[in-house]
Amino acid sequence: MKNILILCTANSARSILGEAILAKLGEGRVNAYSAGSTPRGTPNPDGMALLADYGHDTSGLRSKSWDEFEGEGAPKMDIVITVCDNAAGETCPIWPGAPVQAHWGIPDPAGQGETDEERRAAFAATYRLLEARILALMALPFEEMHPKDLKAALNTIGAMEGATDLAASYAS
Repeated sequence: MKNILILCTANSARSILGEAILAKLGEGRVNAYSAGSTPRGTPNPDGMALLADYGHDTSGLRSKSWDEFEGEGAPKMDIVITVCDNAAGETCPIWPGAPVQAHWGIPDPAGQGETDEERRAAFAATYRLLEARILALMALPFEEMHPKDLKAALNTIGAMEGATDLAASYAS
């Protein structure tokens, strides 16, 4: 089982969605985690509602600091993926074990839309973008790949439809 950490600055929307999707689609192959450099403290309620509606177990999801994943006693990460451009530009901790790092920047759904329907549509769009990337990851024999090849493949996945300009630049 590979440990995969998904990072976003606030760890309240994109990274939480990514953790839930990865846990479901990667069951038996990965342990999914998420964190943020400056966690908001609570997951976005619109994201949590969408995950529950889509059949995800949300009971263990919480907004947490990436500090939980460094140092002694922390699970050793094999892959660390940033999903927001701010987190990609931050100085990350030195992760034990030198995991493969990649950037899958996508737009933030939080704060988009004025009505419940508009907010739900924004989160559903983000869910679809993350799900497509995670399905592409699950199609790879990542357990057997050389770190250099895995990093290239992950960055190519990050440049899929809906990628931020920064994420697209990582694939070139």
